Amino acid sequence: MINESGILNINTKNLIHNYNFFKKLKKKLIVAPIIKANAYGLGDKKIFNLLLKNSCKNFFVATLDEGLRLNNKNKIINIFVLNGLQDYNIKRFFNSNLIPVINSIEEYEKVKKSGLRFAIHIDTGINRLGIPIEKTKEIDFKNKNIQLILSHLSSADEYKNNYNLKQKQIFTRLKNKFNNKVIFSLANSHGAILNKSYLYDMIRPGIGIYGGFENNKLGKRIKNVITLKGKIIQVKNIQKNQYVGYNRTYKTKTKIKVAIIGLGYEDGIPRSLSNNGYVYFKKNKFKIIGRISMDSFTVDISRSSHDLNIGMYLDIINDEHKIDKFAKLCKTIPNEILTSIGKRVYRKYE
Repeated sequence: MINESGILNINTKNLIHNYNFFKKLKKKLIVAPIIKANAYGLGDKKIFNLLLKNSCKNFFVATLDEGLRLNNKNKIINIFVLNGLQDYNIKRFFNSNLIPVINSIEEYEKVKKSGLRFAIHIDTGINRLGIPIEKTKEIDFKNKNIQLILSHLSSADEYKNNYNLKQKQIFTRLKNKFNNKVIFSLANSHGAILNKSYLYDMIRPGIGIYGGFENNKLGKRIKNVITLKGKIIQVKNIQKNQYVGYNRTYKTKTKIKVAIIGLGYEDGIPRSLSNNGYVYFKKNKFKIIGRISMDSFTVDISRSSHDLNIGMYLDIINDEHKIDKFAKLCKTIPNEILTSIGKRVYRKYE
């Protein structure tokens, strides 16, 4: 029996559908899912093993600790660590079968003669992690331990943004300097569907694998993966001219019936939904009233066509009301929503 106040249903069939969608974009395309941040909150070990069973052999995490959690002992499985060497001992990468993504010339100098396999991140214009393009002349392009050259698009979700083309042109010029055995990767989830010229050898989808998107061009091609449900922990009647929640931001105009849902900030329900969001039960839609609290929020169920009671679950995100709509209502992106759903929400894999 599930006792938690929140349930995150994870549709594994839809997740694999999304993975296969990316695989079909180009023959022999390497699809390397991003499973950092606990696989965007869905459970890194579960998602890692699920993808392994579906013939996935390349993955990306952010930190060494994230890579160590996966306990990869299979040398044909490549796990790349995006944040690079940092101050970690090179032996830790050797011993754990992890591949650092080198982000600076200083890191490159440490690793170039070590015998360790590594990737190189070139900054083509996002000015985040990565070796500046003008410093690539300091790299020995014939080093046999270089497994992968990657860069990252700044505005992949903006399909008409010419900056994408500018970055691709820089990356293509760089590609011509390397031997043919090196793998090249530029595109993330949205970048993968700009056009086929952005695909190169490998793509690195993150949020798209998990059913999230910021542009309908991607949204039309992938399936929803998660349903977030919150439990009713109390039902009560509130009289006319009464206030609801902190700071009295909502005042009743008539007598109403409300349900208190046992989710709050730690469960991925941001304060921005105060007096703004909705939850759902079958065909009914209920407005959130008052401030979102640390562990609960209130919804007006006065017009419910169902008898809602303590212990029942209402949908916050589902197949009809997807994470992209929820994120927009929260004035953020699906990535932030997924990764903010805390540990006390029960993960159910279907």
